[in-house]
Amino acid sequence: MLKPLHLLTLKAVVRSESFALAARDLGYTASAISQQISALEKETGLVLFEREAHGIRPTAAAHRLVDLSTHVLAAMDDLDHQVQELATGATGRLRLGSFPTADVRLVPSALSALVETHPRARIQLEEAEPDELLTALSQGDLDVALVYEYGLSPRQWPAGLTRHHLLREDLILLRARGSGLSAQLPQLSRARWITSREDTAGARSFVRLCAAAGFEAAVAFRSNNYAVVRELVSAGLGVAVVPALGHLPSDEVEATRLTQRSAHRQVMALHRSENSNPLLPAVLTCLRRAVPSGEPYLHPAEDA
Repeated sequence: MLKPLHLLTLKAVVRSESFALAARDLGYTASAISQQISALEKETGLVLFEREAHGIRPTAAAHRLVDLSTHVLAAMDDLDHQVQELATGATGRLRLGSFPTADVRLVPSALSALVETHPRARIQLEEAEPDELLTALSQGDLDVALVYEYGLSPRQWPAGLTRHHLLREDLILLRARGSGLSAQLPQLSRARWITSREDTAGARSFVRLCAAAGFEAAVAFRSNNYAVVRELVSAGLGVAVVPALGHLPSDEVEATRLTQRSAHRQVMALHRSENSNPLLPAVLTCLRRAVPSGEPYLHPAEDA
């Protein structure tokens, strides 16, 4: 099989009609150029140059071979360019998994920035809760997963994953405006509560938060959709504790940051430690920059 390097060398020598000049243009020695041309002649069975006392002269076969190889060399050049773009992530693929509140507050800004810098890359987004995302991440179905961990419901992350802390969210007490209810958790032992589904990290954190305040909450309604929780609160159907990403200012709802120890939630990006996707550094940078700044209940991580 003909070697592209030999064809490139042939093209340079035919153009310059000199081994020495071709060597200068290609960065080789004249001896190396001569050896490559000899190898090409042997492989093709063609006489490509007439060696004369004061130089060389390309034969008709050399000119024809240069013409025939033009499209091949152009295709090889294009292939090299495509490989370089793939290696830098310009045309790669990245699969991101995230949980709902991050999808609202972090992901759109991050993906917008990523698409702007890598317009031809394929970006996929999957939404799920952390346990589902971890399974997909471990199985190689995701490149990056956004997950969270409550201060009062810590967890062990699987081995082989690298963590990048993005922000810490305060936990926020929501009450209907004008309800007259206290903003102090210990004074709400008789309140009607709205919280997330049972056996979720949010629900476990809430139970422990109330226990530390000295009571067991009477839960009336459950929903993992914080928009639903806010509407139930605004309708006067109860009070709730939500993480800051799940809180949007409302005229009908009063919000107060809880000051109890560990009343927070950490948000982080995880990826497999051995994942070599060239888009990983770019998406992590975009996620860090997407963390809202200047909001009273959101605190960017030190490494974000």
